[in-house]
Amino acid sequence: MAKFGVGQPVSRVEDARLVTGHGRYIDDITLPGQLHAAVLRSPHAHAAIRAVDTSAAARMPGVAAVITAEDLQHAGIGDLPCLARVRNRDGSPRADAPRPALAREYVRFVGDPVAMVVAESAAVATDALERIDVDYAVLDAVTDTAGALEPDAPQIREAVPGNLCFDWEKGDAEAVEAAFRRAERVVSLDLVNNRVVASPMETRGAIGAVDDRGRLVLHVSSQGAHLLRNLFAKHVFGIPAEELHVVTPDVGGGFGMKIFAYPEYVLVLYAARRLGRPVKWIGQRAEAFLGDVHGRDHVSHADMALDAEGRFLGLRVRTVANLGAYLSNFGPFIATDAGAAMLAGCYTTPAIHVSVRGAFTNTSPTDAYRGAGRPEAAYLLERLVDKCGRETGLGPVAIRRRNFIRAEQMPYTTALGSTYDTGDFARNMDDALALADWDGVEARRQAARGRGRRRGIGMATYIEASAGGSPEAARVQVDGAGGVTVFVGTQSNGQGHETAFTQLVCERFGVAPEQVRVVQGDTDRVASGGGTMGSRSIPVGGAAVQGAADRVIEAATERAAEMLEVAAADVAFRDGRFRVAGTDLERSFTEVARFAAPADGSAAFDENAEWGPERATYPNGTHICELEVDAATGGVELLAYTVVDDFGTTLNPRLLEGQVHGGIAQGVGQALMEHCVYDDDSGQLVTGSFMDYTMPRAADLPPIAFRLNCVPSTTNALGMKGAGEAGAIGAPPAVINALVDALGVDHVDMPATPLALWRILHPG
Repeated sequence: MAKFGVGQPVSRVEDARLVTGHGRYIDDITLPGQLHAAVLRSPHAHAAIRAVDTSAAARMPGVAAVITAEDLQHAGIGDLPCLARVRNRDGSPRADAPRPALAREYVRFVGDPVAMVVAESAAVATDALERIDVDYAVLDAVTDTAGALEPDAPQIREAVPGNLCFDWEKGDAEAVEAAFRRAERVVSLDLVNNRVVASPMETRGAIGAVDDRGRLVLHVSSQGAHLLRNLFAKHVFGIPAEELHVVTPDVGGGFGMKIFAYPEYVLVLYAARRLGRPVKWIGQRAEAFLGDVHGRDHVSHADMALDAEGRFLGLRVRTVANLGAYLSNFGPFIATDAGAAMLAGCYTTPAIHVSVRGAFTNTSPTDAYRGAGRPEAAYLLERLVDKCGRETGLGPVAIRRRNFIRAEQMPYTTALGSTYDTGDFARNMDDALALADWDGVEARRQAARGRGRRRGIGMATYIEASAGGSPEAARVQVDGAGGVTVFVGTQSNGQGHETAFTQLVCERFGVAPEQVRVVQGDTDRVASGGGTMGSRSIPVGGAAVQGAADRVIEAATERAAEMLEVAAADVAFRDGRFRVAGTDLERSFTEVARFAAPADGSAAFDENAEWGPERATYPNGTHICELEVDAATGGVELLAYTVVDDFGTTLNPRLLEGQVHGGIAQGVGQALMEHCVYDDDSGQLVTGSFMDYTMPRAADLPPIAFRLNCVPSTTNALGMKGAGEAGAIGAPPAVINALVDALGVDHVDMPATPLALWRILHPG
């Protein structure tokens, strides 16, 4: 069965179920006696709540309850916590912004939940929202990222002067200042990393219930059942974790925003406990735009000090990060340590200092979006490096080659403290240049001008930290027929986890894929789990699965020795068979499982393992984009896209390429079209639907030439490096660098829409 083992480009085992309508997503679940919920959301960006009158809604036929903040307070329901313990540069803690599940006293962004109606049907619940009368006193609002920290900006909270959540720094400021004093040249850049909406195919949804043991049960579309269970039990409901059962079924995409705790999840649990019936809430797309956690939204200034030869001496970065009206679970961490540590990039810059100020605004909270801080860092650095190449005259290739960390320098510790274990950045770039025919672009550029089009080519090199953090545990159970069940605490959101874990098991045991079943997303059946985030599922979860599988082999070897009537030391396991050296004695894995199975029908083998990374993995690569701009309209056509990546040991090239393609699509979307916009005066969300918020489609993307340069990771038990976020990290700077090349300008902010480009082409 080696054809379904590690390294094979096999098709996904879950696809037949999912594409034929046999998936089980949150809206497919209907529990006996189920009620339906709808949420009343603030129409104002900032207002005091004078009164909430729910009497008319409560009298409507079919309405079971109308829930307000007062109800939650009386029940002792806690606020949603922020778990990121970011500190200011002076060591003091960041400011806090407690988030109730329903707004108390004030609403702080358009879409802030104010009340929830529970009714016999979703239609009745939605109709009843119109009967709730809220008396608002509208206040001044601020949505502008940098403007929120200006002295005359409206204040969102009295307890947070100047709307400043934190003033954080990393690196050596004195060393950087010394580097700038001896620099031959300083290159500067101002840029915006635009706010985006995650927009998975499946919106968020949840069902609260109480089981026959009196425990709370939450069915939820999430990126990790255990994180939500532990957070809600400890911080919100004040109950032991075992009194809350969380189940996540199939999930139709998440991209970061389904990691987090949301008010609606608290509300359906509270309502189910209060009413004694299951309560279901399914978010509508308009609610997703308003209430889901958004991504990015940074305003930055960066300076690079260079010597006379074009070598980087020092990097200084100043960023304002928009955190929204409340702190999401990890929002401050994403804006600081998650991304800032990667500002060293692939380069030997000896001195770096970065400061980040976190701003509260009257907008939806921000947190991790595919890449979680690393795309923000790579975009800033690769745009600045490209500008350095242009201003020094070295160009984008030579400036990078001159400053790359060399393969023979690995492991390499950067000025910001990250230790890269492996990587060959120059080889990635050289292979990408050849694959993209970089040297032939001038002829193609001249031909394009004859057609009234501006052609450009741009590159970005990247490195990211992934697959670090907490340990992951796995359980591998083998029944008497040789069937294998893998219990693991990661959570597929469509990435192909069932296939990946099945490949690991098939490789280790030599069984057929039909014999393997993967269980995720159930806190009763899976003891612990870190969920899916940070590209950790296979490097960390897979290492735990392999560890448990190895323990099964150890136990099975003992039983095989019994069958073969030899010492266990004489038995070797390979290609799915236990063999006695120097003889023809052997037994298959399935035969040994049948022999070892107890008479009561319980498992033949049942083993657990935990694996935790001491350090992150560091996937890296080079992206090259070639495009044309229509001088008459500003329209952009991507013509070719090349990417060469180092993801370490490859589990499944087909899954890997799919992840890269998806990430590139999201990165292209941010670079050219996606932009979440709030009105400066009213705080209203201007881009509140797909009529106003443009998403990339298949026709917007060119063929993608993909190649691997795999240098196995030394920090990971499988030699693998995280791959799920890489495409979204390299794509934005590659696209914008290509546009800058095409237009002959210093900079173009994202999103580079046709209107923005037309204005550059036709000034005045």
